[in-house]
Amino acid sequence: MASANQVTTGKVRFSYVHLDKPVANQEGGDPKYSISIIVPKSDTDTINRINQALDSVKNDPVNAAKWGGSVPKLLKGGLRDGDAEKEDPAYANSYFINARANANQKPKMFNANKEEILDPSEVYSGCFGKASLSFFAYNAAGNKGIGCGINAVMKLEDGEKLGGNTVTADVFDI
Repeated sequence: MASANQVTTGKVRFSYVHLDKPVANQEGGDPKYSISIIVPKSDTDTINRINQALDSVKNDPVNAAKWGGSVPKLLKGGLRDGDAEKEDPAYANSYFINARANANQKPKMFNANKEEILDPSEVYSGCFGKASLSFFAYNAAGNKGIGCGINAVMKLEDGEKLGGNTVTADVFDI
């Protein structure tokens, strides 16, 4: 049985996919696997389950101790509003959450038949799937919050690729 801090999403869209090899967010930073999970605002079931997991982390007395005895007023982490924070149509009418995994904890990737995906290029920014997430308290370098870990993804279907360059050879037709 899954813990109260774990959630398997409904159908979501993947963005900023770095599940093939860990990448550092900044120069000199620790490389991590990462992905942005875009949850449609209409998926109230997934949104409620994520919020329940966040509440479970907030209300765990072990985590209060980690945060210095009480839940911080300005606690970082959780679902973010794509309409308010992104000027990207892929995030419209959606919430999103960024999930990471340490370099030694590569997330598993599966297809819709629950078979492991061996070619990591099959899971890309823009495809649709489900994600297995874990939520945890952190207190590092003066930042206190709830982190989101990515355990595994299941690709359900292809979608239009997000970001990147979509140049074709036609640009040379002068």
